[in-house]
Amino acid sequence: MSMAVSLHDVAVRRRGKSILGPITTDMAGTGFTIILGPNGSGKTTFLKVLHGVERISDGALEWSIPETEARQAQAYVFQSPIMLRRSVAANLAYPLQLEKLGKPAIAKRVSEWAQRIGLSDALDRPATRLSGGEKQKLAIGRALIRQPKVLFLDEPCANLDGRATREIEALLLDANQRGTRIIMSTHNLGQAKRLATDVLFLLNGRIHERGDADVFFAKPSGEESAAFLKGDIVE
Repeated sequence: MSMAVSLHDVAVRRRGKSILGPITTDMAGTGFTIILGPNGSGKTTFLKVLHGVERISDGALEWSIPETEARQAQAYVFQSPIMLRRSVAANLAYPLQLEKLGKPAIAKRVSEWAQRIGLSDALDRPATRLSGGEKQKLAIGRALIRQPKVLFLDEPCANLDGRATREIEALLLDANQRGTRIIMSTHNLGQAKRLATDVLFLLNGRIHERGDADVFFAKPSGEESAAFLKGDIVE
C-alpha cells in the first residue's frame, strides 16, 4: 500500500516569524518528487514537517494510513550523513536490530545492501573513516535496508563529486523503481531533471508552483519559477 499525504493550512512559526506556510496540498503515494527553491525558501523545514520531526504551529497533516504505521514506514537522510561510531556492517544492521530481526536474516540483508551500495569490501571498516561519498551511500543504504514506503532526502549530494553523485542517483532511482516513494530537495537543476517525476517549487515558505517535471522544466507557469530556472536570484 502506498502512502499519500495531505496538508491542510500547515504553518511553522518560530519566535513569531513565519518559516513555512500556510501550505495546503496533497502528495501522491508514488513518484520521485524534487523540492526546489532558493536558500531560505523552507525546503528543509517542509521535509521535516512531512517526516514529523518539525512541530506544526497551525494546520494539520494526515497520511493515508494510520499515523503510527506511517512513521514506522518512512526514513530520512540528512545533507551531512550521521554515522554511528561502529563498523559499516553495524551501521547497516542497526535498523534491522531495532525491528528485532533474527541474526541470519540481518546478516543476509546487510551483505546484500553492502554490495548494492558498493561497500562490500569495507564491512569491517569504521564508518567514521569513510569518504564523504561513502558515508552518504551508507546513510542511504541504512535508510533503505528497512524497505521504507517513503524516503526523505535533504540535498544528499550537495558536497559530493560527480562519481559519488552518479552512484547515489542510481541507488535512488533503483529504490524508487522498487516501490519506495522519494521526496528530496536539491539545488542541482541537472540532478532534478534527471530524477524528478514531479516538482514542487518553494519560495518564502510557500508553494509557488508544482506539477509534472517535464512541464515544469520546459514551461514553468510562474515568473519566479522561470527566473529560478534561468539562474536568476529570486527573493
